[in-house]
Amino acid sequence: MSSRTILEKKQFLVAIDRLCYELIERHADFSNTALIGLQPRGIYFSRRIHKRLSEITANNKILYGELDIAFYRDDFRRGKEQIIPSKLNINFTVENKKIVLIDDVLYTGRTIRSALDALTDFGRPSKVELMVLIDRRYSRDLPIQPDYTGISVDTRANDKVKVEWKENAKQDLALIVTS
Repeated sequence: MSSRTILEKKQFLVAIDRLCYELIERHADFSNTALIGLQPRGIYFSRRIHKRLSEITANNKILYGELDIAFYRDDFRRGKEQIIPSKLNINFTVENKKIVLIDDVLYTGRTIRSALDALTDFGRPSKVELMVLIDRRYSRDLPIQPDYTGISVDTRANDKVKVEWKENAKQDLALIVTS
């Protein structure tokens, strides 16, 4: 197996800052916007986006939640391992709000489709946008594209994009691993 680094600590910080400023350009005061991180891996990225956005805007009231899509996946009950859901953390209604779904890597689009299904259990948003740290282009099974992208990478089917966060690993690092 070989691996290639595509993001390191400094690049993570630059991408997060740039994405926050893009959000500010489109959402202004965030009075009708909520950020929702996707469990399990998207929450590290979404928490950083929320924290940095709150710092930049001096607004500590930006709505933030975390959504578990385990039971909405189209491969639910196909594996042999029991699915253990993550803690759900959405303490607001999404009804008529602009929602920004946040995940670390966009690959086939199936996770996002599941998130859209799960989101409707909380109400009907006026708009849903997608933010990803890494967009694996040319690999969609569904017609889903991000509105906000940290970086786009071209990958092959046997490649895996691995994102490590200092919160659960030693450092911030994103790699393409080829088997």
